[in-house]
Amino acid sequence: MRKSPAEILESTRLIGRRGLMLGGIQLGVVSALGLKMRSMQLDHADEYRMLSDGNSIKLRLIPPARGLIHDRNGIIVAGNEQNYRVTLTREDAGGDVRTVLDRLAHLIPITPERMDELLAEFRKRSAITPIAVADRLNWEQFSSIAVNAPSLPGVTLEAGLSRVYPRGGDLAHAMGYVGPVSDYDLSKIEDPDPVLMLPEFQLGKVGIEAKLEEVLRGHAGARRVEVNSAGREMRELSRQEGQQGATVQLTIDARLQNYAAQRLGQESAAAVVMDVQTGDILAISSSPVFDPNLFVRGISGPDYRALMEHDHRPLADKTVQGVYPPGSTFKMVTLLAGLDSGVINGGAGYYCPGYTELGTRKFHCWRNGGHGHVGIVASLEQSCDVFYYELAQRVGIDRIAAMARKLGIGVRHDLPMSAVAEGIAPDREWKKARYDQEWRIGDSLNASIGQGYVLASPLQLAVMAARVATGRNVQPRLIRAIDGVPQPMTEAEDLGLNPAHLDLARKGMDAVMNSNRGTAQRSRIIAPEWRMAGKTGTSQVRNITTAERARGVTKNEQLPWNRRDHALFVCYAPYDNPRYAVSLVVEHGGGGSAVAAPVARDIMLFALAGGLPPLSAVPDGERAAMEERHKLMTLIAPDDQPASGSSRA
Repeated sequence: MRKSPAEILESTRLIGRRGLMLGGIQLGVVSALGLKMRSMQLDHADEYRMLSDGNSIKLRLIPPARGLIHDRNGIIVAGNEQNYRVTLTREDAGGDVRTVLDRLAHLIPITPERMDELLAEFRKRSAITPIAVADRLNWEQFSSIAVNAPSLPGVTLEAGLSRVYPRGGDLAHAMGYVGPVSDYDLSKIEDPDPVLMLPEFQLGKVGIEAKLEEVLRGHAGARRVEVNSAGREMRELSRQEGQQGATVQLTIDARLQNYAAQRLGQESAAAVVMDVQTGDILAISSSPVFDPNLFVRGISGPDYRALMEHDHRPLADKTVQGVYPPGSTFKMVTLLAGLDSGVINGGAGYYCPGYTELGTRKFHCWRNGGHGHVGIVASLEQSCDVFYYELAQRVGIDRIAAMARKLGIGVRHDLPMSAVAEGIAPDREWKKARYDQEWRIGDSLNASIGQGYVLASPLQLAVMAARVATGRNVQPRLIRAIDGVPQPMTEAEDLGLNPAHLDLARKGMDAVMNSNRGTAQRSRIIAPEWRMAGKTGTSQVRNITTAERARGVTKNEQLPWNRRDHALFVCYAPYDNPRYAVSLVVEHGGGGSAVAAPVARDIMLFALAGGLPPLSAVPDGERAAMEERHKLMTLIAPDDQPASGSSRA
């Protein structure tokens, strides 16, 4: 049936509307596709290029610069130096690392032993982990590898930083050192920072470097590089630098530390210098020293064996790890315990015939003929053992131990150093727990003169001297500031001791140095403004039999070195206005008055004078020897400027 003209017109209009609608939809789709293509090609081009070229874009971590460490005056004692190294990534080498290593061996020295170590390391590590083939390359080696880079797939040249200790062994024990991260190091960390996996990344191993590792390490940066099919880097696409570790300022005075190290020389010894007002450790020296730079660079087998087999134990930090019978330096503890408990008063004294009898046993004084009647000040001045034997029997060990802890002995002080020892301030409970034995009176007599079970570190002895000097609970401190922010200082509260009792102990220490009968009178400071108070100590490391006493005690110099007595000395100055405390221990050195006191006196004078002391500060008979010692020293010049180095502070 034929459509009428009206129907035909209506049909035409309907088809037109549908055509327009369909055309509109098509136009919208085409526009949306165009906009999306524009966005992909212009706005997100880099992102999609990276996705499409995933195998040729690598993300590399940039190791952060380790934080610098300064002394209290700004001298750098741990810094960083430029280090050229070459790394190899197994994945980028196509898996054939042996061939690449053989090619490298024509350009830089790689021994057969080192080749075997590297191949073993590649087998152990992930294929995407770069392995350091060699570091500390010179410029000629570095440039020769760069020229031959096209034939060395997977090889990357890096100009990084490596730790360096400009003062050498001066602060080796306190500072510690860094070294490459080992599997053992990683096993101790629950969630290791990825930067620790970088080749030859250096981690604090001991000392301050280890204790402040997280502060000094910093945060890694990253760079995105394009590599070709052979694994060679073609160009750097982006780079974000890492954040350098914090700058740490120590309380140590590098010049004083340097002097103390040289004054100790090659003795097996330790010295600690404290500011008694603040608790700042100004010097903390253990000898003999060693060069921590050897460990950073990878110490050789012979060098390491020499350190380990040395009878003076240069790797041991004797200042905080070493504990020794404090000998007569402990007598201030026993004296203050007696005064504080009311057992004796300022006018008390005991008679010394040269020994004390306890049952069938005799406890001898160091002076065979005895000292006669001895009062409190004279008991320290002449270091009478019998006075303290008698006092200890009346005071009891528990009171002596409590006083020792109050003065800092038998307490682990909180310093960022490795293996800080607690020492031993023994009492009845301690012996029962340690040996399942009851305490005996003879144990108290031995403890009263710093022998028997009593053990203290040089750090603890310095704290003891500082607390006796001030009557306050002085706390040792080693970190002065981090990134310029001063670290909190513990307020030294009053010890609660009677000032009159402390004054008696101080007068006794003053008499040790400045009276005609003082045991350290030859090592006194004659400059009145620097008048020094001190106490000598000599601690036995062997038993002296009755037979030996009968025929005469063998002199220290006639004994093998390791059987000689330890020499000790503690002091503070100035006497009327205490500023510094010094403790010094010389292992197997012999007598404290002859060996330890002169060294401690010189170190104290350097601290008081702020440099080499005037010869007029010591007695006439000491001046020539002091002058000769100083001529042989190589000291940090007073006008030395702080070493250069970048810091984030």
